[in-house]
Formats: sequence, C-alpha cells, structure tokens
Amino acid sequence: MLNKNDSEIIKSIVQSIEDFDTIIIHRHQRPDPDAIGSQMGLANIIKASFPSKKVYCVGKQYHGFDWLGETDEIDDDVYSKALVIVCDTANQPRVDDERYDKGKKMIKIDHHPNDDQFGDIMWIHEDASSTSELIYDLYNNSDDLKINDEAGRLLYAGIVGDTGRFKYPSTTAHTFQVAAGLAKLDFSTNDVNQIESEIDIPLARLSAYVYQNIEIMDSGAAYIVLSNDVLEPFELGDDSTSAVVPLPGNINAVKAWAIFVQQKDGTYRIRLRSKGPVINELAKCFGGGGHPLASGAIAKDDDEIKEAIKQLNEVVLNAKGE
Repeated sequence: MLNKNDSEIIKSIVQSIEDFDTIIIHRHQRPDPDAIGSQMGLANIIKASFPSKKVYCVGKQYHGFDWLGETDEIDDDVYSKALVIVCDTANQPRVDDERYDKGKKMIKIDHHPNDDQFGDIMWIHEDASSTSELIYDLYNNSDDLKINDEAGRLLYAGIVGDTGRFKYPSTTAHTFQVAAGLAKLDFSTNDVNQIESEIDIPLARLSAYVYQNIEIMDSGAAYIVLSNDVLEPFELGDDSTSAVVPLPGNINAVKAWAIFVQQKDGTYRIRLRSKGPVINELAKCFGGGGHPLASGAIAKDDDEIKEAIKQLNEVVLNAKGE
C-alpha cells in the first residue's frame, strides 16, 4: 500500500512529533468511531513513544462514545508552541474546535478526497479503509513509534466502524493485515465488535421507523426525511442518528440512498451512501463531499431536499445505463 513518497511523509510526521513538546490532536465534528479512534489512538501511540510529551485530544464529548475515551479541555495559550494534528477531517469547516489553526505547525492525516488542502504536512490516502488504518501504518513504518494495547483497541474500533464490520468496498487485504496486527495486542476484539453493533432502545425504535417509512424508487434510489418533529418522540438526546445510516443498504432493492436529518437551524444534513453508483459529485452540488460511496452535504430547505432526491434518482439511473 505504501510507496516511497509515503515513507518520506511518515518520516516528516514522526520528526515533527519529536520536535514538539506539546501536541494537540483534532478530529471532525459529530464524530464516528474512526474520527475518535484515529485521534485517541494516535495520542496513545505518542504517549507510549514519548512519555514526557504533553498530548491532548480536543473536541466535543459525546456520551455514546465515552467507551472510546474522553476529550481534554485546554486553554488557548496551550496552542502557542504546539503541533496540531487533524485526523479524519476533509474540510476545515468540519474540524471540531476552531482553534485548530492556532498552533505553530499543522499536520493533516486523512483518507477522504483532499479537496480542501490545509496543513504544513498532508498525508492523504483515499484508498485506505479509514484514518485509523493510516495511523497504524504510521506506527508500523517507523522505528521510533511504539503502540500500546489501548491504542490497538482504539484503532481497531475505528477500522470496524468505517468498514461497516469489514463489509464496505473500502476493505482491502491490507485492512485485514492491519486488523490482524492490532488483534495481537491485549484487548478484546469481541468487546469492540459487540459495542459497535449495539444500539439503545431509542435508536432501535428509530431503526424500525426508518425501515417502515423509507421511500424506495423504481431505480433503486431511496430516501427518508427525519425532521425535528419526527425525531422528537424518540428522545435521542445527544445521541447521533448515524447508527441508522447503513440500514437501507440491507434492503436488496436499494442501490443508493439519502437520509435527511434536520438540524437545530432548520437545515438538513444529508447522509449519502451507495452500493455502487458514485454519489460524491452529487454531494458537492450541495456544499458537501466525501468518498465515492459515502458522502455528506447540506440541504437548506424542502426545495433542496426535492432536488437532491431527483439528482440521486438520476445518478442511479445513469449508473444502470453504463
């Protein structure tokens, strides 16, 4: 998977880590297991390798992800002489904690398309299953880095999350090699798999609602709109609706789908997924982006929802005609 250019970038990343006494690691807003796993997994690797360094993980804490660790609260002045590493975040507006650009040096490590290029060093691999996979590669290709059991648990959780339990097309032979390497460490892969598969009662009821109310068009395009009025009775609290995003993919008639989730400001977050038709160009039409088969965007109102559905239908129909 890695080439000569990767080796040089890895050397520069490790050298940067060695050069700074303070390291602050960011990830994207509304995180998933890969965002947190890569962020906190990297932090554990750095701590295991350089015990005297001060390493912080910042961003909003979500109760549903307490099992992956807790973020740190730090003052602004900590950034003045710090190395900032941004994990699993394609676009700057999505970085959780807007102070990410206040450090002395910045590194971006990601597996999304590099449409928004930022950072003094960028290590991007679109063919990686996850950023957690890349963090393992960073460790595994450096003589100066050490890994501990907790880092292994976190990175494994990130890979499991972003591959859909090794089900998505981004899963490669290298992904399995990385997972096997992590599984040699002292943590329970079974526990991680179980936790990531479990949902609470509100999400179980929302899942039933999604299956019952999803609209499936003749093309195989599907969609559901989850307005605030729809979501309120489920009493999700701070829990994300991300657990229901893969569900339409379990229906054999569905080829690509959009889940519209209303935000507090009235706009709708669009979660786009696909089994084959490329949907990231559609996402760009609505201010978003992402992977060819997994992207996100924003719909401002009902008219944009209707337009996004229309375009999704066209994407699937065109894919059939190819």
